[in-house]
Amino acid sequence: MSFLKKLKEKVTSPKATVTLKLNKNSYVLGEKLEGTLTITAEEEIDATEIRAELRCTERKKTRRLETETRTLPDGRQETRQVWRDHIEETAIYSEDPQASGPTHLSAGYRTDFAFSTNIPPGGRTSYASIDAGIKWNIKGVIAVKGRPDVTSPITEIQVVEAPEVVMMPCEYCGTLMPETTLTCPNCGAKRKA
Repeated sequence: MSFLKKLKEKVTSPKATVTLKLNKNSYVLGEKLEGTLTITAEEEIDATEIRAELRCTERKKTRRLETETRTLPDGRQETRQVWRDHIEETAIYSEDPQASGPTHLSAGYRTDFAFSTNIPPGGRTSYASIDAGIKWNIKGVIAVKGRPDVTSPITEIQVVEAPEVVMMPCEYCGTLMPETTLTCPNCGAKRKA
């Protein structure tokens, strides 16, 4: 293999595509997230891993005191402290659920790989405001040693809190049951309207 070809491979991704498909776009904290990665290869590739990358980031506006220097009309320099707004983004959750380990992909190869993971029950819900926000993103990845990864477009998902379940006693046996249940799970009696 020529030197230029080796150099080109180190800076270019393999000729392949990865498409991410989720069963839905909204999840409850603690719920299982399942999806499929569709892989299509146009060249021979030795993938080290096929995975999804799930990230939760927090964005918030902060203020920092910065030093500013300016030149006055008479040529003197003036230094002063100025408050400036900045946007900080911090990763608060990261997971890479694996769909496949090392795999050889031949030219013309096309297949689906399933993956699953759980949204952490103690995670943060999605929200956005002018000054802050929590975002959940996921993408598919074909990792190749010594070359840039092949990635799918990033998909944003919504993560919400579980709805509160109101429990009520059965009028016949006293067993607690969700108020949306029509029959008692213990005695089988129909709930009165």
